[in-house]
Amino acid sequence: MKTIHIIIILILVVAVAVVISTMSDSSTYSDFTEAAQKQGKELHIIGKLNLTKPIEYDAQQNANQFSFYLIDEKGVEKKVIYNNAKPQDFEKSERVVIVGSMQGDEFMAKSLLLKCPSKYNDKEPSKFESSAFN
Repeated sequence: MKTIHIIIILILVVAVAVVISTMSDSSTYSDFTEAAQKQGKELHIIGKLNLTKPIEYDAQQNANQFSFYLIDEKGVEKKVIYNNAKPQDFEKSERVVIVGSMQGDEFMAKSLLLKCPSKYNDKEPSKFESSAFN
Protein backbone atom coordinates (compact mmCIF):
# COMPACT_ATOMS: atom_id res chain seq x y z
CA MET A 1 0.00 0.00 0.00
CA LYS A 2 1.13 3.48 -0.71
CA THR A 3 1.74 5.95 2.08
CA ILE A 4 -1.07 8.21 0.87
CA HIS A 5 -3.59 5.35 1.20
CA ILE A 6 -2.50 4.68 4.78
CA ILE A 7 -2.83 8.38 5.66
CA ILE A 8 -6.33 8.55 4.13
CA ILE A 9 -7.43 5.45 6.06
CA LEU A 10 -6.07 6.90 9.31
CA ILE A 11 -7.91 10.19 8.72
CA LEU A 12 -11.17 8.30 8.07
CA VAL A 13 -10.74 6.23 11.24
CA VAL A 14 -10.11 9.35 13.33
CA ALA A 15 -13.13 11.12 11.79
CA VAL A 16 -15.42 8.16 12.53
CA ALA A 17 -14.11 7.98 16.12
CA VAL A 18 -14.79 11.69 16.65
CA VAL A 19 -18.35 11.39 15.30
CA ILE A 20 -19.11 8.37 17.47
CA SER A 21 -17.71 9.96 20.63
CA THR A 22 -19.66 13.19 20.15
CA MET A 23 -22.90 11.32 19.51
CA SER A 24 -22.58 9.19 22.62
CA ASP A 25 -21.58 12.13 24.82
CA SER A 26 -24.22 14.61 23.70
CA SER A 27 -27.08 15.40 26.02
CA THR A 28 -30.67 16.06 25.06
CA TYR A 29 -33.58 18.18 26.27
CA SER A 30 -35.92 16.22 28.47
CA ASP A 31 -38.20 16.37 31.50
CA PHE A 32 -38.05 15.02 35.05
CA THR A 33 -40.04 11.88 34.21
CA GLU A 34 -37.55 10.81 31.57
CA ALA A 35 -34.62 11.85 33.78
CA ALA A 36 -35.93 9.60 36.58
CA GLN A 37 -36.00 6.68 34.14
CA LYS A 38 -32.46 7.44 32.93
CA GLN A 39 -30.69 7.79 36.29
CA GLY A 40 -27.17 9.15 35.89
CA LYS A 41 -27.55 10.20 32.23
CA GLU A 42 -26.82 13.87 31.52
CA LEU A 43 -29.88 15.77 30.29
CA HIS A 44 -31.06 19.35 29.78
CA ILE A 45 -34.35 20.23 31.50
CA ILE A 46 -36.25 23.46 30.95
CA GLY A 47 -38.50 24.62 33.74
CA LYS A 48 -39.86 27.37 35.88
CA LEU A 49 -38.65 28.17 39.37
CA ASN A 50 -41.16 27.35 42.13
CA LEU A 51 -41.06 30.45 44.32
CA THR A 52 -43.51 28.97 46.87
CA LYS A 53 -40.86 26.50 48.06
CA PRO A 54 -37.61 27.51 49.76
CA ILE A 55 -34.46 28.41 47.90
CA GLU A 56 -31.66 27.12 50.13
CA TYR A 57 -28.33 28.92 50.02
CA ASP A 58 -26.13 29.90 52.92
CA ALA A 59 -22.84 31.42 51.76
CA GLN A 60 -21.35 31.31 55.26
CA GLN A 61 -21.98 27.60 55.86
CA ASN A 62 -21.35 26.27 52.35
CA ALA A 63 -20.92 28.74 49.50
CA ASN A 64 -20.82 25.90 46.98
CA GLN A 65 -24.21 24.36 47.61
CA PHE A 66 -27.45 25.80 46.38
CA SER A 67 -30.83 24.07 46.05
CA PHE A 68 -34.25 25.01 44.75
CA TYR A 69 -37.41 23.47 43.32
CA LEU A 70 -38.09 23.47 39.57
CA ILE A 71 -41.29 22.64 37.69
CA ASP A 72 -40.61 21.19 34.24
CA GLU A 73 -42.72 21.84 31.13
CA LYS A 74 -44.98 18.87 31.96
CA GLY A 75 -45.72 20.14 35.47
CA VAL A 76 -43.49 17.72 37.40
CA GLU A 77 -41.60 19.30 40.29
CA LYS A 78 -38.23 18.14 41.63
CA LYS A 79 -35.60 19.43 43.99
CA VAL A 80 -32.47 20.60 42.16
CA ILE A 81 -29.07 20.69 43.84
CA TYR A 82 -26.38 22.83 42.26
CA ASN A 83 -22.89 22.54 43.74
CA ASN A 84 -21.83 26.07 43.03
CA ALA A 85 -22.69 29.58 44.15
CA LYS A 86 -26.20 30.94 43.68
CA PRO A 87 -26.42 33.08 40.52
CA GLN A 88 -27.21 36.75 40.95
CA ASP A 89 -30.92 37.66 40.46
CA PHE A 90 -31.82 33.96 40.36
CA GLU A 91 -35.33 34.61 41.73
CA LYS A 92 -36.10 36.96 38.83
CA SER A 93 -35.59 34.25 36.21
CA GLU A 94 -38.48 33.52 33.87
CA ARG A 95 -37.17 30.10 32.92
CA VAL A 96 -34.23 27.98 33.99
CA VAL A 97 -32.36 25.37 31.97
CA ILE A 98 -30.55 22.86 34.14
CA VAL A 99 -27.91 20.46 32.85
CA GLY A 100 -27.16 17.39 34.90
CA SER A 101 -28.62 14.07 35.95
CA MET A 102 -31.07 12.51 38.40
CA GLN A 103 -29.67 10.85 41.48
CA GLY A 104 -32.46 9.24 43.41
CA ASP A 105 -35.31 11.73 43.72
CA GLU A 106 -33.13 14.83 43.29
CA PHE A 107 -31.61 16.39 40.19
CA MET A 108 -27.89 17.13 40.46
CA ALA A 109 -27.21 20.11 38.20
CA LYS A 110 -23.77 20.69 36.69
CA SER A 111 -24.74 24.01 35.15
CA LEU A 112 -27.61 26.50 35.06
CA LEU A 113 -28.76 28.75 32.24
CA LEU A 114 -31.12 31.55 33.27
CA LYS A 115 -33.61 33.35 31.07
CA CYS A 116 -34.40 36.63 32.74
CA PRO A 117 -37.46 38.71 31.83
CA SER A 118 -36.81 41.32 29.21
CA LYS A 119 -37.09 44.91 30.31
CA TYR A 120 -38.37 45.77 26.84
CA ASN A 121 -41.47 43.54 26.71
CA ASP A 122 -43.90 45.83 28.54
CA LYS A 123 -43.07 49.08 26.83
CA GLU A 124 -43.93 50.32 23.38
CA PRO A 125 -40.89 51.59 21.56
CA SER A 126 -40.88 55.32 21.25
CA LYS A 127 -40.88 56.81 17.77
CA PHE A 128 -37.98 58.86 16.56
CA GLU A 129 -38.60 62.53 16.32
CA SER A 130 -37.27 63.78 13.02
CA SER A 131 -36.61 67.21 14.53
CA ALA A 132 -33.99 65.68 16.84
CA PHE A 133 -31.75 64.93 13.86
CA ASN A 134 -32.03 68.33 12.09
